[in-house]
Amino acid sequence: MKSIENNFNNPRVNTLLRHHFVQLKSNSPEGSTHVLDIEGLKIPSIKFWSIWDNEKLIGCGALKFLDEGHGEFKSIRVSDEFRNLGYGIKLLSHLMLEAKKNKIKRISLETGAGNFFKPARKLFEKAGFKACSPFAHYKEDPNSCYYSKEI
Repeated sequence: MKSIENNFNNPRVNTLLRHHFVQLKSNSPEGSTHVLDIEGLKIPSIKFWSIWDNEKLIGCGALKFLDEGHGEFKSIRVSDEFRNLGYGIKLLSHLMLEAKKNKIKRISLETGAGNFFKPARKLFEKAGFKACSPFAHYKEDPNSCYYSKEI
């Protein structure tokens, strides 16, 4: 697996991110959607990586810098052809290594509370993330679940 930083113009990366955005928007109630579009991922406080197996796009993820030593994972997505094959945990592990390289000691994330998001919650729990209170700008929301992990 190799990662490439900020390659938003790659057509496969662009398609994966647009699919991710549309799917999450359509499965989250208004006011409870925290997915970023491509322009939102380009802000200076975010690093984005696409993860590859040779020429095949495994998935992607982003790290948003919150406070010193604290980051948030955003836009974690495994390509459909790699789903349910163990690549989710590999993708998360790779992103945690990138976070460590960037001096992050604690990673937090937000995901939906509905059935559509159950596989994501299961993956995060398998990776050692624990439920936590809302962090950064987030507020209590019955449609959101918050997780954190020391790395």
